[in-house]
Amino acid sequence: MPFANFKVPAGSLTAEQTKTLIARTTDLYAEIYGEAARPATLVLVEEVPDGGWGIAGSALTLSMIQSRHDQG
Repeated sequence: MPFANFKVPAGSLTAEQTKTLIARTTDLYAEIYGEAARPATLVLVEEVPDGGWGIAGSALTLSMIQSRHDQG
């Protein structure tokens, strides 16, 4: 069974964006493995609490990630 697990900052996706992420991921697996994979594809979108992850030894918050995205 194809499986994808996305970990995203809590509150960073709307319900519609989550549905889109699930649908497009399922479509990608079906494209790669064939349509037989579609009904068995599991996509899990997990929200990580704000500050619950980090990079280079520092905790990240949603506002920090958004700030970096706006600058890029």
